[in-house]
Amino acid sequence: MSTVTIQANQLPIHRVFSEDFVFTVPLYQRPYAWKIEQAGELFNDLVSALGDGDENIDEINPYFLGSIVLIKEDKPNAEIVDGQQRLTTLTLLIAALRMLAPKEIAEELTSYLYQKGKAVAGIPTVYRLTVRDRDAEFFREYVQTEGKIINLKELSNAKLSDSCKNIKDNLLFFVDQLQHLSQETILRLSQFIITRCFLVVVSTPDIDSAYRIFSVMNNRGMDLSHADILKAEIIGKIMTQQQENYSKKWEDTEEKLGRDIFKSLFSHIRMIYSKSKPRESILKEFFDKNFKAFPLQYPQQFIDKILLPLADAFYDIQYQVYEGSLWTDEINILFQWLQLIDNSDWIPPAIFYLSQNYNNPELLLRFFSDLDRLASCLMIQRANINDRIERYSKLLHVIDNREDLYTPDSPLQLTSKEKENILKILNGDLYLIKKIRSYVLLRLDSALAEGKPAYTFSNITVEHVLPQNPSADSEWLTLFPTQEDKEKYLHRLGNLVLLSSGKNSMAQNFDFETKKQKYFTTKKGICNFALTTQVLMEKEWTPEIIEKRQKVLIDKLKELWRL
Repeated sequence: MSTVTIQANQLPIHRVFSEDFVFTVPLYQRPYAWKIEQAGELFNDLVSALGDGDENIDEINPYFLGSIVLIKEDKPNAEIVDGQQRLTTLTLLIAALRMLAPKEIAEELTSYLYQKGKAVAGIPTVYRLTVRDRDAEFFREYVQTEGKIINLKELSNAKLSDSCKNIKDNLLFFVDQLQHLSQETILRLSQFIITRCFLVVVSTPDIDSAYRIFSVMNNRGMDLSHADILKAEIIGKIMTQQQENYSKKWEDTEEKLGRDIFKSLFSHIRMIYSKSKPRESILKEFFDKNFKAFPLQYPQQFIDKILLPLADAFYDIQYQVYEGSLWTDEINILFQWLQLIDNSDWIPPAIFYLSQNYNNPELLLRFFSDLDRLASCLMIQRANINDRIERYSKLLHVIDNREDLYTPDSPLQLTSKEKENILKILNGDLYLIKKIRSYVLLRLDSALAEGKPAYTFSNITVEHVLPQNPSADSEWLTLFPTQEDKEKYLHRLGNLVLLSSGKNSMAQNFDFETKKQKYFTTKKGICNFALTTQVLMEKEWTPEIIEKRQKVLIDKLKELWRL
């Protein structure tokens, strides 16, 4: 069994940007993503570390810039696995320093950007860093070539990719910041960066070892995610001439969904294909040849037939933008309600079913009505994660096998016992169940209003009509004379309303008529919720009225969730 050598060396920047390394950013890497916020943080840290004294550069404490991971053998060629954001940003900073430095210093700084070729000897120019193919020409012309930075200001952002915009913005930011410094400080900063700033360079000639290294780094909070690692593996299996096309598909999808949501997509794909609770991390399961969650023997097919359709479905659900020939609004409203579920375990069957039946809105409306019902009721029952995963796993099996989802014993449907348990919870002291009380009342309010769930208020609270702590001389004590009378009704659904803004805490204990005027309405004398408007129509608040309202509201929930 052959051994793989892993090397880790702490190197100053003048050794990193030298003939020892020719850095390239492979196609599978995500685009340059650092913005002015990250570039500015690096710049400010370096200036602070330099200080404003006049001591020798060699006497200043060294500054650690972090680690990079490379696939590299004995030759200078080095494929960047992790660290392209830092290496690219450092290149931008050196280019900005070169622009403002005296001629002799500028020529030296150029050597850290590229090694000049010799036309007579037929030796080509070698760039220290070559970014992704899509951005490489732009990077060489405006960053690495002398005298071109000034032309960046004339370029319209509308014609640039997101990564080129970031390159332009960060480079011009560095130039602007450096223009406020003296020539002496620019020289000292250049010396400090080149000689006193260090990177730990981790390199291995074996690509699998590199993956394992940066997955460990990721587990310790580094920038790389499992989506980047999977991208490297999947795109790397595609023929070279097609890699850029599929890399673009991948990156466009990641940008569309957003990096965090895109990253979570792979957990949902894992669930769709394994239909079981995770045994290991995604990466460990991925590298297990016996694991079938990622059918990657045909990488193009994986991207075209699995990743992209599921990503599109995820996008439509996440942002409620499904467009069908029928029932579009109704389906998107169900997506809105699903977003309020306090777990994400419902997402795999949701995106799987949507991707399979996108052009059949009638099927979608029926399925998502029942999925909303199931997810809501599992949440109301406070089902634990194991119970949820088992239920949704069974549902995925039924979807995958195209079995009938609407038989009484289908995992999509509620059992008689579940319905009974849910009604018991809803009929009890609902206010005391903090995890679900707001959700239940919002669903109820929307059902009463027969409108869309457009609740955009910054602060929605659940309030009591009969207060928790009425004063000793309050009329409430006449209507509810004993502690037993009060406790019977206090936290039940019939005694609860929704409010959309903060109120004077003293007002919650007012007598009923005063409370209606000062606590349950806005300054304009209106109320934003159908639930609360019902209460405003009552002339008094008695046990009989609460009982009657309790029955009406429970019946409405029975109708909503078919209980």
